Amino acid sequence: MTTMTTMTTMTPPPKSYITDARREEMRAGGLDQDGIYVAESVAAGAAGDRNAAWGWLARAELYPQTLMGLKRRNSAQFIRDMGFKTAKADAFYGPGWLDRDDL
Repeated sequence: MTTMTTMTTMTPPPKSYITDARREEMRAGGLDQDGIYVAESVAAGAAGDRNAAWGWLARAELYPQTLMGLKRRNSAQFIRDMGFKTAKADAFYGPGWLDRDDL
């Protein structure tokens, strides 16, 4: 868990498709850092940059249900390889949820 979070924060950010000014507008409008990461992911996806889109999304603290959906669509290994933060899902689903098929 901690290792994944550390890997995500130590790697350089993916290419940004949002200007600094727009990012500041989002902050001023009340969007938190996770929301900005998601907005960056959406912008990268719209630009056709799938790698950056996944990279930005992996930086956000996602809801457990969102991570479960990613697991079902992509695999547990995908979540690990991309460095998604799983602490909330670990608390919600219990230890080892990524390796369980009964959820």
